[in-house]
Amino acid sequence: MPARLGILAGSGRLPRLIADFCAENRRAFFIIGFQGHANPADYAGLPFEQIRLGAVGAVLAALRREGVGEVVMAGGIRRPGLAELRPDGAALRFLLKSGALTLGDDALLTAVTRYLEEEHGFRVVGADSLLGQSLSTPGPLGACKADASARRDLGKGRHILGITGPADIGQAVAVQDGLVLGLEAIEGTDALLERCGGLRRAGPGPVLVKMRKPGQNRRVDLPAVGPETLRAAAAAGFRGIGIDAGGMMFLDRAATIREADRLGLFMEALEPLQAPSATCLPADDR
Repeated sequence: MPARLGILAGSGRLPRLIADFCAENRRAFFIIGFQGHANPADYAGLPFEQIRLGAVGAVLAALRREGVGEVVMAGGIRRPGLAELRPDGAALRFLLKSGALTLGDDALLTAVTRYLEEEHGFRVVGADSLLGQSLSTPGPLGACKADASARRDLGKGRHILGITGPADIGQAVAVQDGLVLGLEAIEGTDALLERCGGLRRAGPGPVLVKMRKPGQNRRVDLPAVGPETLRAAAAAGFRGIGIDAGGMMFLDRAATIREADRLGLFMEALEPLQAPSATCLPADDR
């Protein structure tokens, strides 16, 4: 029998999807929802406790009390400053040891994974290993297809992420007519779409490319896409999105593809980024 699963929950639908999966498969679980990120109303009737992000000691105590053996991190977390975090003793020791406040997202989550596993004996698992919602082969999804110009923008976006990914700078980029409208940073994908919607040029709309960083630990912060992503892209005037084949979590794959078709947006699964790209652009992109 699998160990009891601890779900460290931020915002969004993914933590609840994991909880529902566990319930359907009769796997014991316990949810820790981070205050200001996870909405307690989303977990009514489920084994749930709300703890503030900086109370690491309380998180560890709750996991041990509930007999948790495996941990999954799921959902969005807005990174707070030190004053807002109000770290307890355990959090402060982790911050001082890891230098976490100055780390990028991937490096920070890798440090958290090591802390949970090496110092406290939990096994960290990926959301995709539980839900099995990732892609496997590149190619178009749904009824709408990318035309030649959109495919060039998808290629440009993939190339850009091959450069920025190793620097731990977000997982998404917006491209139109070969021009980069914006890179995802700390604000997240929805905010990137809204920002770049105001920057789009006349003609066919931009494309969004969202991919796992080269060499990224797939157990944490795997990029995710769901119907909400498609609605945000359509509202911002985008014409389609490219996503990582084999490295993307679907928040309900069938519903996401149906929403893309309803909105007239294409979805294309792209070859994963296997290694850092060169630091210069191809000659035709200079």
